[in-house]
Amino acid sequence: MPRKLSVGDLRGLAGKRVFCRVDFNVPLASGKVAGDARIVASLPTIRMLSAGGARVVLASHLGRPKGKPKPEFSLAPVAAHLAGLLGRPVAFAPDCVGPSAEAAVAALPPGGVLLLENLRFHPEEEANDSAFAKALASLGDLYVDDAFGSAHRAHASTAGVPSLLKPAAAGLLMQAELDHLGRLHDPARPFVAILGGAKVSDKIELIDNLLPRVDTFLIGGAMAYTFLAAQGVAVGRSLVEADRIDTARALLARIEAAGKRLVLPVDHVVAVGGDDAKVRATAGAALAADEAGMDVGPKTAEAFAREIAHAGTVLWNGPVGRFEVPAFSAGSRSVAEALASSGAVTVIGGGDTGAAVHAFGLTEKMTHVSTGGGASLEFLSGLELPGVAALDDAP
Repeated sequence: MPRKLSVGDLRGLAGKRVFCRVDFNVPLASGKVAGDARIVASLPTIRMLSAGGARVVLASHLGRPKGKPKPEFSLAPVAAHLAGLLGRPVAFAPDCVGPSAEAAVAALPPGGVLLLENLRFHPEEEANDSAFAKALASLGDLYVDDAFGSAHRAHASTAGVPSLLKPAAAGLLMQAELDHLGRLHDPARPFVAILGGAKVSDKIELIDNLLPRVDTFLIGGAMAYTFLAAQGVAVGRSLVEADRIDTARALLARIEAAGKRLVLPVDHVVAVGGDDAKVRATAGAALAADEAGMDVGPKTAEAFAREIAHAGTVLWNGPVGRFEVPAFSAGSRSVAEALASSGAVTVIGGGDTGAAVHAFGLTEKMTHVSTGGGASLEFLSGLELPGVAALDDAP
């Protein structure tokens, strides 16, 4: 993929209105921001634009208001939180289009920062309505996208506006995502992919796209039980995609035919009889009829750690157990700690995996933790992201 024009390439920003799409889809509790990682991630771009004298117009979605204004999804608390992080006032517009938004933008001084109200209070946002995109574009002179987490959506603010506002550049966060994830196309060897999560069906395209480059696949999480079932291993009451067993069998055959190594769980931590309070470790890969696999066992965690220790590059996408439950967190913690001490290039695929690394306090030990979730998965699966395709290529 050609390099995209970056915010750092832009010149003559003083006094210009920059329509900047950010991902401020953050958790709220009691009317306040309960987790600000996504806000913090875009601070470098906001500060760069402001320092250059731009009039910074920020736009984001929050939650799923389904095209109607709902107070619980207002971005007003986010504006207040952002002001605290920046140490300066942040203006807030009660709508993202129309007279109130236009007036708020007109009142914005050079270097000032404004946050528009939730884009998804209008159904036209998710429909990529051309008139709505034109109304948004009228609030800016050029476009910057720093919302990688929304880049896989062809919405008005991510695909429509950059087709109207030029130049259209990547923010620093967006550029970092593209650079780090793009490095996996020519990785330092050996390249190890750790894949977890619930469903094989979510990872088919990812595995196929990684197959030419990955040297070793480590598979855990609930999806491992569909692979084990495909091998004829008893999996008890574990979550299995019964309609994907043939798919899993075919994937195993492709991995073997490509000469790649595959490590599946050889032991497990299980819940007995569907009761999370009744926990035990198994001696081997096969599970009893009343057992449901919830985490990889200690032997598997050790096997994974050995592979990670010799890796040059590691991609981790999907926890290898129900890490949010303490009794089932040891496997994912072991993987995270092995990555932190490996010396390899470590790329974390966002979403639940990023949450796990954060929960273990190891975010700063990783080369890159994606903010993308679904966007990073689609990017790594080789799919074109509308929000990235809409940006200008670098000269």
